[in-house]
Amino acid sequence: MARPRFLPDTFTLILIGLVVLASVFPAQGAYATAAGVVTNLAIGLLFFLHGAKLSTRAVIEGLTHWRLHGLVFACTFLLFPVLGLALRPAMEPLIGHELTMGMLYLCALPATVQSAIAFTSMARGNVPAAICSAATSSLVGIFITPVLVLLMLGAAAENMPLGDAILKIMVQLLLPFVAGQIARRWIGAWVDKNKAWLKYVDQSSIYLVIYTAFSKAVLDGIWSQLPFWQIISLIVVCTVFLFIVLGIVWFLSRVFGFSMADRITILFAGSKKSLATGVPMAQVLFAGAATGPILLPLMLFHQIQLMVCAVMARKFGQRPDDQ
Repeated sequence: MARPRFLPDTFTLILIGLVVLASVFPAQGAYATAAGVVTNLAIGLLFFLHGAKLSTRAVIEGLTHWRLHGLVFACTFLLFPVLGLALRPAMEPLIGHELTMGMLYLCALPATVQSAIAFTSMARGNVPAAICSAATSSLVGIFITPVLVLLMLGAAAENMPLGDAILKIMVQLLLPFVAGQIARRWIGAWVDKNKAWLKYVDQSSIYLVIYTAFSKAVLDGIWSQLPFWQIISLIVVCTVFLFIVLGIVWFLSRVFGFSMADRITILFAGSKKSLATGVPMAQVLFAGAATGPILLPLMLFHQIQLMVCAVMARKFGQRPDDQ
């Protein structure tokens, strides 16, 4: 039986189902701990396989792609803050002062790591460059984000957990990738022969990230902290903001003459913000203050960017090989 034309594809339906599942049955307690462990293992496996799939030459080319990294950094740490400040007069009447501060905090954060790389892989973009860009963004963000928050919100930034943040990135991202590079001499041929079904590792990691992240958002009271109309207004603001950023980033990547694979990498690495980095940073930067209104825009934006970018990655991945 053919699928009705009005229905989205299976991948999108699974994403929607996971959001509903997390809203009704969020992972909590021991289940949340187990889901977090499984998600981290899936992410580690994802980076290990990327390391095994990529030749050392490809990795070096990714590291030296300075024009791409420069544009991604400009989008993450310049475009977002400038756009946030420019749209502040329009956002504040719609969502209130506290949620607007949350949107500005969102603009100061570094890019995501695992989902940006997974989406780039699904979309057949420049994965080596995405890995280097995402990892570096998280590390640099530890220093840049507090400065941007101080300039945009006037919040004090002190006692940042630099060692823990750097260690987490190294253990979760760089270590599995290096291990995959080392193991490539033994399993590289097998990985190359099984790329068709290994792509499901990318998709599975996205499923896990969406479910665990949305479960935490639900348990943090995402549906009960604010009146219904204000949540709807915030969803609209986050969605419009994301599409404006996506449009500008895609336009800039074209203006600067990047290839299609590089443009895809820039799109996914330069338009996303990290919930995993934003939550612990908020606890330090806004110590003693109510962080709920600050984090709510980030939680919603994070879910929206995952949903939208997952669909976009799927569509890019289905393009002809010569594009």
